[in-house]
Amino acid sequence: MENKSELWLVRHGQTDWNVQARYQGQTDIPLNPTGIEQARQLSLGLPEQPFAALYASDLSRARMTAAFLGERFNLPVQIDARLREIFQGEWEGRLISEIRERYQELPADERRALYMHPPGGEAVAEVAARMAEAVDEMTCRHPDGKVLVVSHGLSVATLICQANRMPLDQAYKQIPDNARPTLINWIFNGGCQPA
Repeated sequence: MENKSELWLVRHGQTDWNVQARYQGQTDIPLNPTGIEQARQLSLGLPEQPFAALYASDLSRARMTAAFLGERFNLPVQIDARLREIFQGEWEGRLISEIRERYQELPADERRALYMHPPGGEAVAEVAARMAEAVDEMTCRHPDGKVLVVSHGLSVATLICQANRMPLDQAYKQIPDNARPTLINWIFNGGCQPA
């Protein structure tokens, strides 16, 4: 049986590491003052919608962003650790420019493989699988509903790729801006377990 939901995907507001162009991954970096204002403006700017639920990653930058949405739409924030950002392994906390420079002498295929799987970290395909599992369950719980999902740049990008049947190696090009909603229609053709 086909189940579908309209997902309003939101990348968290800005952090200091976003400004510094550092890989955050699963390091728990909070919103900076700009990020807090972005989250507030996001909540005020979204049109009135009958949202069925609000889910967020357990990392503080996503929870803080979701709190503004929860207050605006009178929804509890349901925490799901599967909505976390990719685990960047050895790259966490490093400048993006530093990583690019470090690996620039590798052949293009090897650089691409590294981009898809940071040393000691999680592969993009693994992120895509856990994100899909999480939103499949949301779709089962809220068929034909509108669901707010507050997560992280690359994690959200994997859902955008999957919903639009794009290869996952395009995910880094699909990362949305901070605190900007992206709408996708999510279809789940699997069996839903009773709640």
